[in-house]
Amino acid sequence: QVQLVESGGGLVQAGGSLRLSCATSGRTFSRYSMGWFRQAPGKEREFVAAISWSGNSADYADSVRDRFTISRDSAKNTVSLQMNSLKPEDTAVYYCAASRYPGPELKPEEYDYWGQGTQVTVSS
Repeated sequence: QVQLVESGGGLVQAGGSLRLSCATSGRTFSRYSMGWFRQAPGKEREFVAAISWSGNSADYADSVRDRFTISRDSAKNTVSLQMNSLKPEDTAVYYCAASRYPGPELKPEEYDYWGQGTQVTVSS
């Protein structure tokens, strides 16, 4: 069992930055690839970014590529999402997820564990 706890969300003006973190429990962090998804009101959950077991490979949604960066710290069992040049359309609840597959995995059905989410609001 893996527990995920997100933090770092909040309110920011357009063009600003936020850094989301996801703390994981257990000693098997290295066995999971990790991902970030988001869900805006009235919309389906969508892929944002994902990183492989090793951290050597990552992938991004086209809408965030070149603005967001995913990283993982095996010593701290955390995965982070650095979000720069934020736009109002980035407003959503952001979820951290863990997958038993090597990754990076883009589909939510490939993930086994999910956090509770953290709200990100970008004002115009």
